[in-house]
Amino acid sequence: MNVRIFSLGQLLAGLIMFLSSSASSPPHDRLKPQSTGRNFHDHGQQESPTNGCDLFEGSWVFDSSYPLYDASQCPFAAAASALNCQKNGRPDHAYLHYRWQPTACQISRFDGRGFLERMRGKRVMFVGDSLSANQWQSLACMLHAAVPNAPYALGSRGPLTTLSFPEFGVSVMFLKNGFLVSLIDRTLKLDTLSSSGMWMGVDVLIFNTYHWWLHTERFRTWDSYQIGNQIFKDMDVMEAYRIALTTWANWVDSNVDSTKTRVFFQGISASHYHGTEWNEPNVQNCSGQTGPVEGSTYPGNKPPGDAVVKGVLSSMKKPAVLLDIALLTQLRKDGHPSTYADVGLDCSHWCLAGVPDTWNQLLYTILVES
Repeated sequence: MNVRIFSLGQLLAGLIMFLSSSASSPPHDRLKPQSTGRNFHDHGQQESPTNGCDLFEGSWVFDSSYPLYDASQCPFAAAASALNCQKNGRPDHAYLHYRWQPTACQISRFDGRGFLERMRGKRVMFVGDSLSANQWQSLACMLHAAVPNAPYALGSRGPLTTLSFPEFGVSVMFLKNGFLVSLIDRTLKLDTLSSSGMWMGVDVLIFNTYHWWLHTERFRTWDSYQIGNQIFKDMDVMEAYRIALTTWANWVDSNVDSTKTRVFFQGISASHYHGTEWNEPNVQNCSGQTGPVEGSTYPGNKPPGDAVVKGVLSSMKKPAVLLDIALLTQLRKDGHPSTYADVGLDCSHWCLAGVPDTWNQLLYTILVES
């Protein structure tokens, strides 16, 4: 019997408020045959790159067998109505049918039951901002579609939302934490982590922070930075971001048992507010875009945070795998809710089903094959 145990109304209201809150989320956040020897962008204790496949270099190809689930049949997609683009009246459907194709190899189709079997008895936690929530909801829908009759429990407590599948002993969690470091009295404490005690003992951790650092004017939630006893009224944002990420990296190096816990960092997810970035100067933003950028290169520059993330991860003593989603999201100018959202124009988040499904497919590929 399919038993569902959750306070759904309260949970959904909380998640909708989280994803649509204008107080903390301006448009740019409310809203980028098997082969071996793959480059997983494993920073820290890196293995030397081989001639194998880089999973994050490739292009999008049309595949009528996609998407991996029907959002209208996913009980978790309703938790963020702004991301359920078909329900919100989006008339085109092609964006649902693109599959990520690495240049040098094939990747297996996502196996939800296989994921649950492999993670049996384990906890998976996404830690970050609303783009982490985007990926968590995607994985929740992918797993439910794979085992639609499996009992599940869904609940929330403070910033933590937990989906569990008792039959497999698996919990998939989302912990809202937009900066990873502490924000107290409008001061970002760059050397102090927030809620790190909740990360301890989790089997798979997928961290994310970036978009909140780009907030300006009325959307900016901090006035100063602090390191130790020193307070800085102003600082280069990317330098502050680097210091905060280094604080996080030092925690991983000091606290994670890499024989028991896998650590991932969700790379920079692209937004599409300027058509000049993909060589369409007459296009203002992602509105009306119905197909990806063709090919495997993007005309625009990588976001400035991309180099910061790679620099910090490369200095870590323990492995942290970078889900390097920058390119694959840059190519998907068509994948955003756009005007089919309940928060106005959204060219930062992603429709469900859609692009974040690929992030989870790559996450699963790395977990299975490493």
